[in-house]
Amino acid sequence: MSLSMHHLAKLPYFYPFEFGDGKITVLSDGPLELGDPRLNFLGVEPRTVSLMLEDNFLPTNKVVLEQNVPLVEINGRTILFDTGMGSSKAFGPTTGRLLASLREAGRDPTEIDAVVLSHAHIDHIGGLCDANGRLNFPNADIFISERDFTDWTDGSSIDSSFQFQIDNARRNLLPHKDRTFFFKDGEEFLPGVHAISAPGHTLGHHCFMLQSGNDRLCVLGDLTHHHILLMERPMMEFRYDTDPKLSARSRTRVLDMLATDRIAVMSYHFAWPGAGHVVRNGDGFRYIPSPMQLLAHR
Repeated sequence: MSLSMHHLAKLPYFYPFEFGDGKITVLSDGPLELGDPRLNFLGVEPRTVSLMLEDNFLPTNKVVLEQNVPLVEINGRTILFDTGMGSSKAFGPTTGRLLASLREAGRDPTEIDAVVLSHAHIDHIGGLCDANGRLNFPNADIFISERDFTDWTDGSSIDSSFQFQIDNARRNLLPHKDRTFFFKDGEEFLPGVHAISAPGHTLGHHCFMLQSGNDRLCVLGDLTHHHILLMERPMMEFRYDTDPKLSARSRTRVLDMLATDRIAVMSYHFAWPGAGHVVRNGDGFRYIPSPMQLLAHR
């Protein structure tokens, strides 16, 4: 049984939940079509990839990732973590709905006073600006690692196959450098938001530890793109990683910390809405989605 995209497009694509003394509203930028998993998840036999997907009732011929963008309201700030694809359809026609999701949630782009970017790939910074180069979030300061800002706007150290990513980074980041701030590993650069360096996917990629009241949650960015493949086999390599082996080491290190300390996670690319926990599972990890809270407290 399936619904047509015509009907699916009419469903609201946001999900709010309480977090500490504040709130997180997950906004979707729409599903992202990655393509053949055997071409994107590397370092193991292609048959292994297919079997892992089949065992988990997932298609073996294609991978579709979500884009879960958390709007975080804590400690007096309204913070958006990553911005989706924007107007680009490089990864399929269903991306680019972040602003629509924001409106569905009854919110306005002018409310956001900080945009935090995990790294400089197009599906995370593509929605920072509109097609004319104007900021979609005009009252927001922009936070990113200096390494990613420099690497992807300069482009000289990036493989030429990523040229469209370089062009996108230049278009979105360079015109707004005057309102861009760089964070460092371990720094609390916004109240209750700590940067965690997790290089490899890009060399400046970061996760973020959030704290409000007694609650903690880690925004994973692109630490792991798939809730089965890169969780069960965290040393598997991903096609779009700048340094796949460094990425695998970062992934294992951060996931191990999150499992040990039983810290909730928010994953950008996991199945909607991407909130859950991480536990150890043999030589890898397992992702446990959190139950959705769909009834307001009385």
